[in-house]
Amino acid sequence: MDIPRIFTITESAHRIHNPFTSDKLACLGEALRLEPGTRVLDLGSGSGEMLCTWARDFGITGTGVDMSRLFSEQAKIRARELGVADRVEFIHDDACGYVAEKKAGLAACVGATWIGGGVAGTIELLSKSLLAGGMILIGEPYWRRLPPTQDVARKCHADSAADYLVLPQLLASFGELGYDVVEMVLADQAGWDRYEAAKWLTMRRWLEANPDDDFAEEVRAQLRSEPERYAAFTREYLGWGVFALMAR
Repeated sequence: MDIPRIFTITESAHRIHNPFTSDKLACLGEALRLEPGTRVLDLGSGSGEMLCTWARDFGITGTGVDMSRLFSEQAKIRARELGVADRVEFIHDDACGYVAEKKAGLAACVGATWIGGGVAGTIELLSKSLLAGGMILIGEPYWRRLPPTQDVARKCHADSAADYLVLPQLLASFGELGYDVVEMVLADQAGWDRYEAAKWLTMRRWLEANPDDDFAEEVRAQLRSEPERYAAFTREYLGWGVFALMAR
């Protein structure tokens, strides 16, 4: 069980596997007014930066679940680095269908809503691990502006323009599911740059170290095409944010 190898290669040096910077992640924690001892469940926890830094800065405890073996191990290392290994745990497992034995005050899926088949299904899944009156976090892309053609949408790594909503529609959709939006923090283009552009140096270093790997041709092709594709499409059309929800 693991994620596709291309992500293990391109994001191996990332601490945050989405367009948030460390400042944005800290801003989100402050915005949520986290109380010491709050239990957090993070499905699709990646390399654990959210749980680890929030345990250090806000005194939360929690569990992260991710199907990447590499990222799960990196999360455990990060917890030890920050001195919070006694407060957070990381489980290498498929987050699809995961329900915590001990319910949390905050249940999050920040950028992996495919685990529930989309936003609605992921919210339903997270609610099963949530204490009454708790909060759900959803990280999700949205269109900054609608792509003019389906080809443009696909070049933003969407199957079609229908994959995402514009921001007002996304916010309205949470209400239609019976939730109040109580906070949001949005990524900016600088955050997108750090998320995407950092992959390019990682790919180049990997190619230098693995010139004869069977996967090298695919990595080389992506390194050649990604800077231009990103600048022309993702950077111009796609937004990303984390939205805090409470059931009505």
